[in-house]
Amino acid sequence: MTLRVGVVGGGQLARMMIAPAVELGIELRVLAESEGMAASLAATAVGDYRDTATVLAFARDVDVVTFDHEHVPQDVLGALVDAGVAVRPGPHALRFAQDKIEMRTRLAALGMPQPDWAAVTGRAELQSFLDDHGGRAVVKTPRGGYDGKGVRVVSAATEADDWFTALAEDARGGALLVEELVDFSRELAQQVARRPSGEVRAYPVVETVQKNGVCAEVVAPAPHQDARLQEVTARIGVGVAEGLDVVGMLAVELFETTDERVLVNELAMRPHNSGHWTQDGAVTGQFEQHLRAVLDLPLGSSDTAHDWSVMINILGGPLSDSLDARFAAAMAEHPAAKIHTYGKDPRPGRKVGHVTVSGGDLDDVAYQARAAAAFFQD
Repeated sequence: MTLRVGVVGGGQLARMMIAPAVELGIELRVLAESEGMAASLAATAVGDYRDTATVLAFARDVDVVTFDHEHVPQDVLGALVDAGVAVRPGPHALRFAQDKIEMRTRLAALGMPQPDWAAVTGRAELQSFLDDHGGRAVVKTPRGGYDGKGVRVVSAATEADDWFTALAEDARGGALLVEELVDFSRELAQQVARRPSGEVRAYPVVETVQKNGVCAEVVAPAPHQDARLQEVTARIGVGVAEGLDVVGMLAVELFETTDERVLVNELAMRPHNSGHWTQDGAVTGQFEQHLRAVLDLPLGSSDTAHDWSVMINILGGPLSDSLDARFAAAMAEHPAAKIHTYGKDPRPGRKVGHVTVSGGDLDDVAYQARAAAAFFQD
């Protein structure tokens, strides 16, 4: 009997599950938001992921439902569970990826290292936090933000007035999240895979480089690390996965501070941009691993397949011609580069693909990856 996985969301993460699903003999079905999305090759339905009836109809004939994003409302997730659908990760876990204040509260209860933070409901509370933290802080909308959206660095409480106004007009109400402005030396990401039966595998910690709030480059494993760093980050990743009962892939974005502490920044309960290197640089890529995990199949090795891998996001892409026109030149010049495109129309800052190069010399690997990605920029 063929196992069937339903993916809610038709973006590039669902698209990149298609190849490993074929290799594993899994039938992949996708509920896409609209026609022609990145995962259109596997889209078996088009509809609104916020509509309970639509999602229930899509899930009727699959063995498990998982996600391309974390925006499916809790009432829809609850209806799936009530209907007996296996939802992985479940709504009890996804709530902590959907609401940053709930995430911070739960991580604090688990004893995870975090920046100083507070939930603030108005200008006076925000100003008090600023006064206690050197006059600058990071303000985040608790729900709906990603890739730098819903995040501001502020030095005066008035700079968040529009967000407070929006909260006051929102029937759900709530607060904004304010965090200390962390003095970090670099950003890291720790990925973990976990299946319902409890098996967990941690990938090597990686270094990430952000550009305008979007991940632009990943180096795997993170250079200049010692055994202590890998032990600490893996312990955090596994602790979060188990403490929140995450099933599937989990990415824990981290700050390494100038005084060598490691603090949790964000969580993603799905395959993640920081793990795209695993497609070509690890024994088991994150998309295959996610499918294994949500189906409760034995997990694959999370070891690296090469000494180094560097992944570069293609952000925006060419404006003067098509992405396709650049392929031949990039392939000819950099035959070691693995080029992945998402079937998306280019626009400034949009993720339309990525390039990964793996090998034994980090300087050469980084050069080849950056040079190959440069073919897709004007």
